[in-house]
Amino acid sequence: MRVPSRVRARLTLLYSGLFAISGAALLTITYLLLAHTKRNVVLRNMSEFSGSATPRPLPSATLDDIAERARVEAERQHQETLHALLTYSGVALAITTVLALVLGWLMAGRILHPLRTMIATIQRISARNVHDRLAATGPRDELRDLSDTVDGLLQRLETALDAHKRFVANAAHELRTPLTLEHALIEETLTDRTATLPQYRALVERLLELRQQQAEMLESLLTLAGSERELAQREHVDLSEIADRTVTAYRMAAIHEGVRLDARIDPAWATGDPALVERLVANLVDNAIGYNVPGGSVEVVTGVRDGHAVLTVTNTGQPIPPERIDDLFEPFQRLDRTAGRAGHHGLGLSIVRAIVAAHDAALEATPGPAGGLRVEVTFAGVRELVASMAEGGVAGESLAEH
Repeated sequence: MRVPSRVRARLTLLYSGLFAISGAALLTITYLLLAHTKRNVVLRNMSEFSGSATPRPLPSATLDDIAERARVEAERQHQETLHALLTYSGVALAITTVLALVLGWLMAGRILHPLRTMIATIQRISARNVHDRLAATGPRDELRDLSDTVDGLLQRLETALDAHKRFVANAAHELRTPLTLEHALIEETLTDRTATLPQYRALVERLLELRQQQAEMLESLLTLAGSERELAQREHVDLSEIADRTVTAYRMAAIHEGVRLDARIDPAWATGDPALVERLVANLVDNAIGYNVPGGSVEVVTGVRDGHAVLTVTNTGQPIPPERIDDLFEPFQRLDRTAGRAGHHGLGLSIVRAIVAAHDAALEATPGPAGGLRVEVTFAGVRELVASMAEGGVAGESLAEH
Protein backbone atom coordinates (compact mmCIF):
# COMPACT_ATOMS: atom_id res chain seq x y z
CA MET A 1 0.00 0.00 0.00
CA ARG A 2 2.89 2.39 -0.58
CA VAL A 3 1.17 4.48 -3.21
CA PRO A 4 -1.95 5.28 -1.11
CA SER A 5 0.30 6.06 1.91
CA ARG A 6 2.30 8.55 -0.12
CA VAL A 7 -0.87 10.11 -1.45
CA ARG A 8 -2.27 10.23 2.09
CA ALA A 9 0.87 11.98 3.35
CA ARG A 10 0.74 14.52 0.51
CA LEU A 11 -2.93 15.23 1.14
CA THR A 12 -2.25 15.64 4.87
CA LEU A 13 0.61 18.06 4.22
CA LEU A 14 -1.55 19.93 1.73
CA TYR A 15 -4.44 20.29 4.19
CA SER A 16 -2.24 21.33 7.12
CA GLY A 17 -0.11 23.60 4.95
CA LEU A 18 -3.13 25.46 3.66
CA PHE A 19 -4.45 25.76 7.21
CA ALA A 20 -1.09 27.07 8.50
CA ILE A 21 -0.79 29.60 5.69
CA SER A 22 -4.37 30.79 6.20
CA GLY A 23 -3.83 31.04 9.99
CA ALA A 24 -0.57 32.95 9.55
CA ALA A 25 -2.22 35.34 7.10
CA LEU A 26 -5.12 35.91 9.50
CA LEU A 27 -2.70 36.50 12.41
CA THR A 28 -0.67 38.99 10.37
CA ILE A 29 -3.73 40.95 9.28
CA THR A 30 -5.08 41.03 12.84
CA TYR A 31 -1.70 42.19 14.21
CA LEU A 32 -1.35 44.98 11.67
CA LEU A 33 -4.91 46.20 12.16
CA LEU A 34 -4.59 46.18 15.96
CA ALA A 35 -1.21 47.93 15.90
CA HIS A 36 -2.51 50.66 13.63
CA THR A 37 -5.74 51.09 15.62
CA LYS A 38 -3.99 51.28 19.05
CA ARG A 39 -1.40 53.78 17.86
CA ASN A 40 -4.06 56.10 16.47
CA VAL A 41 -6.06 55.91 19.73
CA VAL A 42 -2.98 56.81 21.86
CA LEU A 43 -2.04 59.77 19.68
CA ARG A 44 -5.62 61.08 19.58
CA ASN A 45 -6.01 60.82 23.38
CA MET A 46 -2.71 62.60 24.03
CA SER A 47 -3.73 65.39 21.68
CA GLU A 48 -7.05 65.83 23.43
CA PHE A 49 -5.34 65.80 26.85
CA SER A 50 -2.78 68.45 25.96
CA GLY A 51 -5.39 70.75 24.42
CA SER A 52 -8.09 70.44 27.08
CA ALA A 53 -8.92 73.40 29.40
CA THR A 54 -8.21 73.10 33.13
CA PRO A 55 -9.66 75.25 35.95
CA ARG A 56 -6.21 75.85 37.39
CA PRO A 57 -3.58 76.23 34.69
CA LEU A 58 -0.32 74.42 35.32
CA PRO A 59 3.07 75.42 34.10
CA SER A 60 3.72 74.43 30.53
CA ALA A 61 6.83 72.47 31.51
CA THR A 62 4.81 70.34 33.93
CA LEU A 63 2.13 69.62 31.27
CA ASP A 64 4.69 68.60 28.69
CA ASP A 65 6.42 66.29 31.16
CA ILE A 66 3.15 64.62 32.16
CA ALA A 67 2.15 64.22 28.52
CA GLU A 68 5.48 62.68 27.60
CA ARG A 69 5.39 60.18 30.46
CA ALA A 70 1.81 59.25 29.56
CA ARG A 71 2.75 58.78 25.94
CA VAL A 72 5.75 56.57 26.83
CA GLU A 73 3.62 54.49 29.20
CA ALA A 74 0.88 54.11 26.62
CA GLU A 75 3.40 53.08 23.97
CA ARG A 76 4.92 50.53 26.34
CA GLN A 77 1.56 49.03 27.15
CA HIS A 78 0.72 49.03 23.49
CA GLN A 79 3.91 47.10 22.62
CA GLU A 80 3.31 44.64 25.45
CA THR A 81 -0.21 44.05 24.20
CA LEU A 82 1.01 43.45 20.66
CA HIS A 83 3.76 41.14 21.90
CA ALA A 84 1.31 39.16 24.00
CA LEU A 85 -1.10 38.96 21.06
CA LEU A 86 1.67 37.74 18.77
CA THR A 87 2.94 35.19 21.29
CA TYR A 88 -0.42 33.72 22.25
CA SER A 89 -1.65 33.70 18.65
CA GLY A 90 1.56 31.97 17.51
CA VAL A 91 1.16 29.29 20.18
CA ALA A 92 -2.51 28.84 19.22
CA LEU A 93 -1.57 28.61 15.53
CA ALA A 94 1.07 25.97 16.28
CA ILE A 95 -1.36 23.89 18.35
CA THR A 96 -4.12 24.12 15.72
CA THR A 97 -1.62 23.27 12.97
CA VAL A 98 -0.67 20.06 14.79
CA LEU A 99 -4.37 19.35 15.24
CA ALA A 100 -4.89 20.03 11.53
CA LEU A 101 -2.14 17.49 10.73
CA VAL A 102 -3.88 14.82 12.79
CA LEU A 103 -7.31 15.59 11.38
CA GLY A 104 -5.90 15.86 7.86
CA TRP A 105 -4.28 12.44 8.22
CA LEU A 106 -7.56 10.93 9.41
CA MET A 107 -9.64 12.61 6.70
CA ALA A 108 -7.17 11.67 3.95
CA GLY A 109 -7.28 8.07 5.13
CA ARG A 110 -11.06 8.09 5.07
CA ILE A 111 -11.14 9.62 1.60
CA LEU A 112 -8.54 7.16 0.23
CA HIS A 113 -10.09 4.08 1.86
CA PRO A 114 -12.26 3.24 -1.20
CA LEU A 115 -9.24 3.65 -3.46
CA ARG A 116 -7.17 1.36 -1.22
CA THR A 117 -9.96 -1.23 -1.35
CA MET A 118 -10.10 -1.02 -5.15
CA ILE A 119 -6.33 -1.48 -5.43
CA ALA A 120 -6.42 -4.54 -3.18
CA THR A 121 -9.24 -6.06 -5.25
CA ILE A 122 -7.51 -5.37 -8.56
CA GLN A 123 -4.29 -6.94 -7.26
CA ARG A 124 -6.21 -10.13 -6.43
CA ILE A 125 -7.75 -10.36 -9.90
CA SER A 126 -5.97 -12.66 -12.33
CA ALA A 127 -6.89 -14.74 -15.37
CA ARG A 128 -8.51 -17.30 -13.05
CA ASN A 129 -10.88 -14.88 -11.34
CA VAL A 130 -11.26 -12.11 -13.90
CA HIS A 131 -15.01 -12.34 -13.30
CA ASP A 132 -14.57 -10.51 -9.96
CA ARG A 133 -15.72 -6.90 -9.89
CA LEU A 134 -15.09 -3.89 -7.67
CA ALA A 135 -18.82 -3.20 -7.38
CA ALA A 136 -18.35 0.06 -5.49
CA THR A 137 -21.31 1.48 -3.60
CA GLY A 138 -22.04 4.88 -2.18
CA PRO A 139 -22.69 8.27 -3.73
CA ARG A 140 -21.99 8.93 -7.39
CA ASP A 141 -18.60 10.66 -7.26
CA GLU A 142 -15.22 10.42 -8.98
CA LEU A 143 -14.23 7.28 -7.07
CA ARG A 144 -17.51 5.59 -7.98
CA ASP A 145 -16.98 6.55 -11.62
CA LEU A 146 -13.45 5.12 -11.45
CA SER A 147 -14.78 1.86 -10.00
CA ASP A 148 -17.44 1.55 -12.71
CA THR A 149 -14.85 2.28 -15.39
CA VAL A 150 -12.56 -0.45 -14.05
CA ASP A 151 -15.51 -2.86 -13.88
CA GLY A 152 -16.31 -2.13 -17.51
CA LEU A 153 -12.67 -2.73 -18.45
CA LEU A 154 -12.69 -6.03 -16.55
CA GLN A 155 -15.89 -7.06 -18.34
CA ARG A 156 -14.33 -6.40 -21.73
CA LEU A 157 -11.17 -8.20 -20.64
CA GLU A 158 -13.17 -11.21 -19.47
CA THR A 159 -15.03 -11.33 -22.80
CA ALA A 160 -11.76 -11.12 -24.73
CA LEU A 161 -10.13 -13.82 -22.59
CA ASP A 162 -13.10 -16.13 -23.02
CA ALA A 163 -13.04 -15.59 -26.78
CA HIS A 164 -9.28 -16.20 -26.79
CA LYS A 165 -9.66 -19.44 -24.84
CA ARG A 166 -12.36 -20.68 -27.20
CA PHE A 167 -10.27 -19.69 -30.19
CA VAL A 168 -7.17 -21.49 -28.90
CA ALA A 169 -9.17 -24.60 -28.04
CA ASN A 170 -10.87 -24.66 -31.43
CA ALA A 171 -7.64 -23.95 -33.28
CA ALA A 172 -5.87 -26.75 -31.40
CA HIS A 173 -8.68 -29.12 -32.29
CA GLU A 174 -8.75 -28.10 -35.94
CA LEU A 175 -4.98 -28.44 -36.26
CA ARG A 176 -4.87 -31.72 -34.35
CA THR A 177 -7.46 -33.41 -36.59
CA PRO A 178 -5.39 -33.46 -39.82
CA LEU A 179 -2.30 -34.51 -37.87
CA THR A 180 -4.21 -37.45 -36.43
CA LEU A 181 -5.49 -38.34 -39.88
CA GLU A 182 -1.98 -38.14 -41.34
CA HIS A 183 -0.65 -40.40 -38.62
CA ALA A 184 -3.43 -42.92 -39.22
CA LEU A 185 -2.86 -42.97 -42.99
CA ILE A 186 0.89 -43.45 -42.62
CA GLU A 187 0.48 -46.14 -39.98
CA GLU A 188 -2.10 -47.99 -42.06
CA THR A 189 0.14 -48.00 -45.13
CA LEU A 190 3.26 -49.07 -43.20
CA THR A 191 1.48 -51.98 -41.51
CA ASP A 192 0.18 -53.23 -44.87
CA ARG A 193 2.83 -55.65 -46.08
CA THR A 194 1.17 -55.89 -49.47
CA ALA A 195 1.15 -52.14 -50.15
CA THR A 196 2.10 -51.32 -53.72
CA LEU A 197 3.75 -48.30 -55.29
CA PRO A 198 0.44 -46.79 -56.45
CA GLN A 199 -0.83 -47.05 -52.86
CA TYR A 200 2.23 -45.21 -51.57
CA ARG A 201 1.75 -42.61 -54.30
CA ALA A 202 -1.90 -42.16 -53.27
CA LEU A 203 -0.75 -41.81 -49.67
CA VAL A 204 1.71 -39.06 -50.58
CA GLU A 205 -0.93 -37.23 -52.62
CA ARG A 206 -3.35 -37.43 -49.72
CA LEU A 207 -0.69 -36.15 -47.32
CA LEU A 208 0.06 -33.25 -49.67
CA GLU A 209 -3.64 -32.41 -49.75
CA LEU A 210 -3.82 -32.40 -45.94
CA ARG A 211 -0.69 -30.24 -45.76
CA GLN A 212 -2.25 -27.77 -48.17
CA GLN A 213 -5.36 -27.59 -46.01
CA GLN A 214 -3.22 -26.97 -42.93
CA ALA A 215 -1.32 -24.22 -44.74
CA GLU A 216 -4.59 -22.55 -45.73
CA MET A 217 -5.85 -22.78 -42.17
CA LEU A 218 -2.65 -21.26 -40.77
CA GLU A 219 -2.86 -18.45 -43.33
CA SER A 220 -6.45 -17.81 -42.27
CA LEU A 221 -5.41 -17.75 -38.61
CA LEU A 222 -2.66 -15.23 -39.36
CA THR A 223 -5.06 -13.10 -41.37
CA LEU A 224 -7.59 -13.19 -38.54
CA ALA A 225 -4.95 -12.17 -35.98
CA GLY A 226 -3.64 -9.37 -38.21
CA SER A 227 -7.02 -7.98 -39.23
CA GLU A 228 -8.14 -7.56 -35.60
CA ARG A 229 -5.65 -4.71 -35.15
CA GLU A 230 -6.57 -1.13 -35.94
CA LEU A 231 -5.52 0.16 -39.36
CA ALA A 232 -2.21 2.01 -39.30
CA GLN A 233 -3.24 4.10 -42.31
CA ARG A 234 -6.26 4.43 -44.57
CA GLU A 235 -6.56 5.09 -48.27
CA HIS A 236 -9.35 5.30 -50.81
CA VAL A 237 -10.69 1.93 -51.95
CA ASP A 238 -12.75 1.29 -55.08
CA LEU A 239 -15.17 -1.25 -53.62
CA SER A 240 -16.93 -1.79 -56.93
CA GLU A 241 -13.69 -2.66 -58.72
CA ILE A 242 -12.70 -5.12 -56.00
CA ALA A 243 -16.14 -6.77 -56.07
CA ASP A 244 -16.09 -7.03 -59.87
CA ARG A 245 -12.60 -8.56 -59.84
CA THR A 246 -13.59 -11.05 -57.13
CA VAL A 247 -16.75 -12.13 -58.96
CA THR A 248 -14.73 -12.73 -62.11
CA ALA A 249 -12.20 -14.82 -60.19
CA TYR A 250 -14.93 -17.04 -58.67
CA ARG A 251 -16.90 -17.63 -61.88
CA MET A 252 -15.38 -21.04 -62.56
CA ALA A 253 -15.73 -22.14 -58.94
CA ALA A 254 -19.42 -21.25 -59.02
CA ILE A 255 -19.93 -23.15 -62.28
CA HIS A 256 -18.11 -26.16 -60.84
CA GLU A 257 -20.43 -26.16 -57.82
CA GLY A 258 -23.55 -25.70 -59.93
CA VAL A 259 -24.25 -22.28 -58.43
CA ARG A 260 -25.33 -19.21 -60.40
CA LEU A 261 -23.20 -16.18 -59.58
CA ASP A 262 -24.83 -12.83 -60.35
CA ALA A 263 -23.47 -9.35 -59.75
CA ARG A 264 -24.91 -5.84 -59.79
CA ILE A 265 -21.92 -3.57 -59.50
CA ASP A 266 -22.48 0.15 -59.04
CA PRO A 267 -19.71 2.66 -58.19
CA ALA A 268 -18.83 2.69 -54.50
CA TRP A 269 -15.82 4.23 -52.81
CA ALA A 270 -14.70 3.57 -49.24
CA THR A 271 -11.70 4.16 -46.99
CA GLY A 272 -9.45 1.49 -45.54
CA ASP A 273 -6.90 -1.14 -46.46
CA PRO A 274 -7.43 -2.38 -50.05
CA ALA A 275 -5.88 -5.81 -49.32
CA LEU A 276 -8.12 -6.42 -46.32
CA VAL A 277 -11.21 -5.19 -48.16
CA GLU A 278 -10.42 -7.56 -51.02
CA ARG A 279 -10.01 -10.41 -48.53
CA LEU A 280 -13.38 -9.50 -47.00
CA VAL A 281 -15.16 -9.61 -50.37
CA ALA A 282 -13.40 -12.85 -51.33
CA ASN A 283 -14.36 -14.52 -48.05
CA LEU A 284 -18.00 -13.53 -48.41
CA VAL A 285 -18.21 -14.78 -52.00
CA ASP A 286 -16.28 -17.98 -51.19
CA ASN A 287 -18.52 -18.65 -48.20
CA ALA A 288 -21.66 -17.98 -50.28
CA ILE A 289 -20.56 -20.47 -52.95
CA GLY A 290 -19.20 -23.10 -50.59
CA TYR A 291 -22.24 -23.22 -48.28
CA ASN A 292 -24.89 -23.44 -50.95
CA VAL A 293 -27.09 -26.03 -52.61
CA PRO A 294 -26.95 -27.45 -56.15
CA GLY A 295 -28.82 -25.12 -58.47
CA GLY A 296 -28.57 -22.30 -55.94
CA SER A 297 -27.49 -18.73 -56.51
CA VAL A 298 -25.20 -16.02 -55.19
CA GLU A 299 -25.78 -12.31 -55.73
CA VAL A 300 -23.14 -9.64 -55.13
CA VAL A 301 -24.28 -6.00 -55.05
CA THR A 302 -22.31 -2.80 -54.50
CA GLY A 303 -23.56 0.76 -54.34
CA VAL A 304 -23.91 3.90 -52.24
CA ARG A 305 -26.68 4.50 -49.72
CA ASP A 306 -26.94 7.70 -47.69
CA GLY A 307 -23.39 8.58 -48.67
CA HIS A 308 -21.94 5.25 -47.53
CA ALA A 309 -20.44 2.48 -49.64
CA VAL A 310 -22.44 -0.74 -49.25
CA LEU A 311 -21.55 -4.33 -50.17
CA THR A 312 -24.27 -7.01 -50.07
CA VAL A 313 -23.72 -10.72 -50.67
CA THR A 314 -26.79 -12.99 -50.68
CA ASN A 315 -26.80 -16.74 -51.24
CA THR A 316 -29.24 -19.60 -51.14
CA GLY A 317 -28.59 -22.65 -48.99
CA GLN A 318 -29.76 -24.44 -45.89
CA PRO A 319 -32.11 -22.42 -43.65
CA ILE A 320 -30.28 -20.76 -40.75
CA PRO A 321 -32.13 -19.91 -37.51
CA PRO A 322 -31.90 -16.14 -36.91
CA GLU A 323 -30.70 -16.68 -33.33
CA ARG A 324 -27.73 -18.72 -34.58
CA ILE A 325 -26.44 -16.25 -37.16
CA ASP A 326 -24.07 -14.52 -34.74
CA ASP A 327 -22.44 -17.88 -34.01
CA LEU A 328 -21.36 -18.14 -37.65
CA PHE A 329 -19.01 -15.19 -37.13
CA GLU A 330 -17.16 -16.98 -34.33
CA PRO A 331 -13.98 -18.89 -35.30
CA PHE A 332 -14.52 -22.51 -36.40
CA GLN A 333 -18.30 -22.27 -36.08
CA ARG A 334 -20.09 -23.92 -39.00
CA LEU A 335 -23.26 -24.93 -37.10
CA ASP A 336 -24.65 -27.95 -38.95
CA ARG A 337 -23.72 -26.63 -42.38
CA THR A 338 -21.52 -28.70 -44.63
CA ALA A 339 -19.33 -27.13 -47.27
CA GLY A 340 -19.61 -28.34 -50.81
CA ARG A 341 -15.89 -27.76 -51.36
CA ALA A 342 -12.79 -28.45 -49.35
CA GLY A 343 -10.90 -25.66 -47.65
CA HIS A 344 -13.63 -24.27 -45.41
CA HIS A 345 -12.36 -24.23 -41.83
CA GLY A 346 -14.99 -22.01 -40.25
CA LEU A 347 -12.75 -18.94 -40.27
CA GLY A 348 -14.05 -17.02 -43.28
CA LEU A 349 -16.84 -15.11 -41.56
CA SER A 350 -14.81 -14.49 -38.40
CA ILE A 351 -12.17 -12.84 -40.59
CA VAL A 352 -14.92 -10.78 -42.22
CA ARG A 353 -16.09 -9.57 -38.81
CA ALA A 354 -12.53 -8.67 -37.76
CA ILE A 355 -11.93 -6.70 -40.97
CA VAL A 356 -15.24 -4.88 -40.56
CA ALA A 357 -14.30 -3.91 -36.99
CA ALA A 358 -10.86 -2.69 -38.11
CA HIS A 359 -12.52 -0.44 -40.72
CA ASP A 360 -15.13 0.93 -38.30
CA ALA A 361 -17.74 -0.38 -40.70
CA ALA A 362 -21.17 -1.86 -39.96
CA LEU A 363 -22.03 -5.53 -40.44
CA GLU A 364 -25.56 -6.88 -40.72
CA ALA A 365 -26.33 -10.56 -41.33
CA THR A 366 -29.83 -11.96 -41.79
CA PRO A 367 -31.30 -15.22 -43.14
CA GLY A 368 -31.57 -15.20 -46.90
CA PRO A 369 -35.00 -15.07 -48.55
CA ALA A 370 -34.47 -18.58 -49.96
CA GLY A 371 -32.37 -20.03 -47.17
CA GLY A 372 -28.69 -19.32 -46.81
CA LEU A 373 -27.41 -15.95 -45.66
CA ARG A 374 -27.59 -12.27 -46.54
CA VAL A 375 -24.60 -10.22 -45.39
CA GLU A 376 -24.44 -6.44 -45.75
CA VAL A 377 -21.32 -4.39 -44.99
CA THR A 378 -21.55 -0.59 -44.84
CA PHE A 379 -18.31 1.39 -45.14
CA ALA A 380 -17.56 5.08 -44.84
CA GLY A 381 -18.80 6.65 -48.04
CA VAL A 382 -17.81 9.34 -50.49
CA ARG A 383 -18.44 12.32 -48.21
CA GLU A 384 -16.32 10.94 -45.38
CA LEU A 385 -13.59 9.99 -47.86
CA VAL A 386 -13.44 13.43 -49.48
CA ALA A 387 -13.35 15.09 -46.05
CA SER A 388 -10.52 12.84 -44.82
CA MET A 389 -8.54 13.39 -48.01
CA ALA A 390 -9.04 17.16 -47.72
CA GLU A 391 -7.68 17.08 -44.17
CA GLY A 392 -4.66 15.17 -45.43
CA GLY A 393 -4.00 17.73 -48.17
CA VAL A 394 -5.13 15.45 -51.01
CA ALA A 395 -7.45 16.77 -53.67
CA GLY A 396 -10.76 14.95 -53.63
CA GLU A 397 -12.52 16.53 -56.62
CA SER A 398 -11.79 13.64 -58.97
CA LEU A 399 -12.88 11.15 -56.34
CA ALA A 400 -16.16 12.97 -55.71
CA GLU A 401 -16.92 12.71 -59.43
CA HIS A 402 -17.18 8.94 -59.06
